[in-house]
Amino acid sequence: RIKGSHNAMLSGMLAAEAAFAALKAGRSRDVLEAYPESVQTSSMAKELKRVRNVKPLWSRFGTQLGVMLGGIDMWLNTIFPFLGHTLAHLKSDYATLHKAGSETPIEYEKPDGVISFDILSSVFLSGTNHAENEPVHLVLADPSIPIEHNLPDYAEPAQRYCPALVYEVVTEGERQRFQINAQNCVHCKTCDVKDPAQNITWVPPEGGDGPNYVNM
Repeated sequence: RIKGSHNAMLSGMLAAEAAFAALKAGRSRDVLEAYPESVQTSSMAKELKRVRNVKPLWSRFGTQLGVMLGGIDMWLNTIFPFLGHTLAHLKSDYATLHKAGSETPIEYEKPDGVISFDILSSVFLSGTNHAENEPVHLVLADPSIPIEHNLPDYAEPAQRYCPALVYEVVTEGERQRFQINAQNCVHCKTCDVKDPAQNITWVPPEGGDGPNYVNM
């Protein structure tokens, strides 16, 4: 099991089963209510329930104490599953970002091509593919926010939290614009979660395009 890959595959199987049942019943363009219901009764939900408090504990108490408390909580949830307590996060993930002016930029060494690699080389290994003329599946609620707000306040963090170089701030003379390279997207949905303005929404791309990890 590699970082939840088994659950990723199971969630896809459950989604396919729900979609197949809907199509078989002659339904279309509605909500697949059977999908979340099947997820909640699957082994995936049971497995995730045992570890649900690990990250909140880690965030509150730091790496050493937080991980230790998380381990104890997992052990207690395994022995006493009826306890049922859930520790909430103190705040949403996007709200934890610090303003750019309060932090020192990190200068990373250039990738050596042996141990470390540039982003686009790694994106190539994902096998991701999107048709050039398909609708962009990364939707901005307000196209002005990246340049007018996120750039001065946070140095536009999408340039750094995205692992596939999907988002760029391009300078053209005295003007800057926000560019979305949607064809690079590996569907991690980090932007949907981490954008400080909650301005980006990831939607399924046309035709089911995306990464294809053929060598996994």
